[in-house]
Amino acid sequence: MVGTLIERSRGIRGITDKQKSRIHPNRRDEGPSPTARSGQGRLRLGLLSLLAILFFLSGCKPRTGNAPSTGNEELHITPLAALEARTLAPGQRLHVVATTSIVGDVVGQVGGEAIDLHVLMPLGVDPHTYEPAPRDIQAIAEANVVFLSGLGLEEALLPRLVNAGGEASLVSLSEGIAPLGLSEAGGPESGQAANGRELKSVDPHVWQDPTNVIRWTENAAEALSRLDPAGADDFQQTADAYREELFRLDAEIQSMVASVPAGERKLVTDHDDLAYFAARYGFEIVGAVIPAYSTSAEPSAQEISQLEVAVKQLGVIAVFVGVEANPALSRRVAEDAGVRLVPIYADSLSDVNGPAPNYIQLMQYNVKAIVDALR
Repeated sequence: MVGTLIERSRGIRGITDKQKSRIHPNRRDEGPSPTARSGQGRLRLGLLSLLAILFFLSGCKPRTGNAPSTGNEELHITPLAALEARTLAPGQRLHVVATTSIVGDVVGQVGGEAIDLHVLMPLGVDPHTYEPAPRDIQAIAEANVVFLSGLGLEEALLPRLVNAGGEASLVSLSEGIAPLGLSEAGGPESGQAANGRELKSVDPHVWQDPTNVIRWTENAAEALSRLDPAGADDFQQTADAYREELFRLDAEIQSMVASVPAGERKLVTDHDDLAYFAARYGFEIVGAVIPAYSTSAEPSAQEISQLEVAVKQLGVIAVFVGVEANPALSRRVAEDAGVRLVPIYADSLSDVNGPAPNYIQLMQYNVKAIVDALR
């Protein structure tokens, strides 16, 4: 039974009412008077022009298929070493925002009851296309710190985070992780193998390798300890305990995938999101329905046709699709190639009653789904 090796599988902290920051609804302004309404036509052009200027200044830009190399993100991220202690009243807890449910789970495991945690993205939402609600903007403005997955995952969200107001520090949990990505030559390459060459695009899906989440845990503990030095010992203690769970998870996954012959460890996904998993556990990425790090990209008919041919020629057994993504294209590829379509939790946790209510159980569920499909 998957999960028996992990003694303390805990549901996500931070998306229950008890652990969310208190969010006050925005007041609604009164509607315009009849006189004001009569002038709206004359003002419309000017207002649209002003909005266009503000949109430009906010740094918004079209989404791209591959996540870029985070140069824009680095301008706004606060390095861990630069974080300064916040002034907290007796009994006051840090106001913490996490972008995704997976980030929220890891930060919640470290911060526990010592932080007020608000997770921006609802469960099951694709982080590549998420748009924050007004209450989320207010939570950001009231936060002491916002934790990001980083490496470009939240690039489309970044202007909202920067312009929300308040004094929250933006912290990347992926600080110090050598990313995978594409080199300028167009081939796959790791940050460690790049020898100083800048990657053309960076894969942000680092959590698919539990050893990277161990680094997340260490980074979360350091960040919270710097922001709230009085709680540093507790943060370090909970981080150490969670790291041990992650080490056991990594060993469990290695044991599970050992049952899949090396020649059958071929993966096709809905988009490029399992490279870190494949690199850690000896799998080959044959291709992706959307050959990009973001689900917002659109593949060409030629790319779809080439993938279907590769699936048939290489003996691929299944196409793995994240439950957060639109499965239409993946289903078409699977049907045309005569293979199975297998759902996994790629970018989001499930609810507490689902099979992936926390990061550890998410990985256990996904690995079991992959192993069962390939054996």
